[in-house]
Amino acid sequence: MWRPQLDALSDEFTVVAWDAPGCGGSFDPPADFGIEGYAACLATFIHELGLERPHVLGLSFGSILALELFRRHPELPRSLVLASAYAGWAGSLPPDVVEARRAGWLRDAGRPAGEVVTDFSATLFTESVPAAVVDEALAVMREFRPAGLRAIANAAADADLRDVLPTIDVPTLLVYGDADRRSPVSVGETLFEEIPDAELLVIHGPGHVVNLEAPERFNAEVRSFLRA
Repeated sequence: MWRPQLDALSDEFTVVAWDAPGCGGSFDPPADFGIEGYAACLATFIHELGLERPHVLGLSFGSILALELFRRHPELPRSLVLASAYAGWAGSLPPDVVEARRAGWLRDAGRPAGEVVTDFSATLFTESVPAAVVDEALAVMREFRPAGLRAIANAAADADLRDVLPTIDVPTLLVYGDADRRSPVSVGETLFEEIPDAELLVIHGPGHVVNLEAPERFNAEVRSFLRA
């Protein structure tokens, strides 16, 4: 899901992507693993690689994870890039929406992967995104594992990180696509108001997966932010 960033930004930066618990080659966490469990794993991952104060970039659930990482280890991130971000689902969405999302994801964990991905993709991309981009992303998503989906759904739904936002003392870039239906720009505006020294960038055209729909603009803005 991060191929355009790994390819483009590695000319200037050391760029590392991971398989979060429940994804790719990582272990299957319990359903109650929580955002705390994910952040503890990420902190250990950073330490094991010997990364000193890395810039931390997360999209959607990854943005929630980045905020929890800062809560637990504020000395770790050099900066935060939060794309299509939430302060946790509970921190950014109405309670009925949160529980509807949780119930849907838990239900999807027991459905055939092809059906789930087809339904979910309708809320991720705009109609203008090239078919090849969608196909590659959906191929990755079809490899989801039920345990990972359950753990991520519960972690995102239970997370309310609004209290973290005013404590953030590192440069922070918020990036949103103006056609995002899952994390609309209004969510980003609230985060922008609460995070000191934050920048808000709204890119015209993309939906939720802004790094894949507008990779050139996304990469250029991230590069400029990190250089600064």
